[in-house]
This record gives sequence, structure tokens and C-alpha cells, in this order.
Amino acid sequence: MTGLLCTGLLCLGLAACGSAAAGNRSDSPAAGTADTETLSGTLTVFAAASLKATFTDLANTFEKDHPGTIIQLSFAGSSDLVTQITEGAPADVFASADTTNMARLSDASLLEGASLDFASNALTIAVPPSNPASIAGFADLARPGVKVVVCAPQVPCGAAAAKIEQATGTTLKPVSEESAVTDVLGKVSSGEADAGLVYVTDVKGAGGKVTAIGFPESGTAVNTYPIATVAGSIHGQLAKTFIDMVTGAAGQKVLADAGFGKP
Repeated sequence: MTGLLCTGLLCLGLAACGSAAAGNRSDSPAAGTADTETLSGTLTVFAAASLKATFTDLANTFEKDHPGTIIQLSFAGSSDLVTQITEGAPADVFASADTTNMARLSDASLLEGASLDFASNALTIAVPPSNPASIAGFADLARPGVKVVVCAPQVPCGAAAAKIEQATGTTLKPVSEESAVTDVLGKVSSGEADAGLVYVTDVKGAGGKVTAIGFPESGTAVNTYPIATVAGSIHGQLAKTFIDMVTGAAGQKVLADAGFGKP
């Protein structure tokens, strides 16, 4: 009788353990579901204008790899994007064309953690295919009568141009200073300017609308591109996953194919 009682108790104990184990197993899918839910929703990415083609490509791939996610992209000059973020624009991720503008957000405590460098870029001279001003090098941009367009000084491509001017002792007198490198490219491709200082990647992506005139002095002002999660983002895990893609093998291949260098 005692043996039967003990056996019964043992069975009850085993049953209880089994129920607890089952309960634990049922919690696992719930946790997995929570992980999946963090990879849904809309992620707002602010990115430098020179990243438009590559980030559009990466965003499309990300959405296919993570159904239920939407990557909302906003492109402009890095300095303009920083101003928008500091004024409260709801960005989740910021990708800058230089470290200076990223530092502005860091100094204002508007980043979630440290930024990661993911690419680099250098300037080149863009001219119309016919090269009407016969531009052959950087010094030619300072010749009287040459209509040259550059980025504004606070924009990364403009800051890089200023560094090259200083390094070479050349003073440019641009007919226009633009707020984004894509605007510089547009003025050259439309024939409004004889030449413009843009990134190597911009000319490569222009599809023959402009021609690149390389110059060795461009190596004195190579821009490094960092990316980071913006403080206050409610999509932290989604932001991290997107940044991991940009800095990982898939993102690096897309960037390299577009002409970007390693950070």
C-alpha cells in the first residue's frame, strides 16, 4: 500500500515537472514572437545625399529579408539632416558623409551609443561630357571665366573642397554653393556649370551624364562615413539590424560596387 502511495506521489511529481517543462516550452515561442515583433514597423533613416542610390538598394533588400518592415529614407546634405534631427525630426538612424556632422549629434547627446564608420569617399571633378572649359586638373577650376559649382562649406563635400583649396593654395570662386552634392551634380549635368566638385561615387552613378576628371590632390580630403542610431528611437533593435546590414558583408559589397572605399 505504501509502495503504491509512493508511486502515486512520484507520478504526481513527474506530472508536475512535466507541466512546468511544458509551460517553459510554451514561453519560448512567445519570446521568439517578441523578437520577431521588434523587426516590424517603419524605420526612418536620414542619410547623406551621396548615399541615395546605395541606401535605396539596401533598404529594398532589407524589406525583402524582413517582411513587415518598412525603411523610410530621407536624403539631404548631412548638415541639413543634423539640423532637422536637433530640431526634433523623428529619425531612427543617421548616416553622415563625414565625422564632423556626426560629432555634432554626439556632442548634443542625440546618439544612442557610438557611431560606426562604414565607408569613405573622395572628391573628383565632374564636367559635361564635352568638357567645354577644357578642365584637366584642380588648378583649372580657378581660371577666370570657368563656371564652377561646389557644395556649401558646412556640407561635407564643401568642407573637403575647402581642405583641398588650402592644401594646394588654390582659391576657387564658385558661381554657386549648393546644400547637397547631388545639386552640384545636377548643375553640371544640365550644362549650367563648366565643372563641379562631387564625389567619385556621384560620377560613377551618373550614367554618362558627366565625365570625371581625377586629380591627385583629392587624397588630402577623404571623407569617412559614420552611421548611428538616433537617441530616443523606439525601434532600437530594428535600427541595429539595419546598421549591421550596412556595416556587414552585404552592405559593404553594395557600397564597394558603387565606388565607395573602406572606412
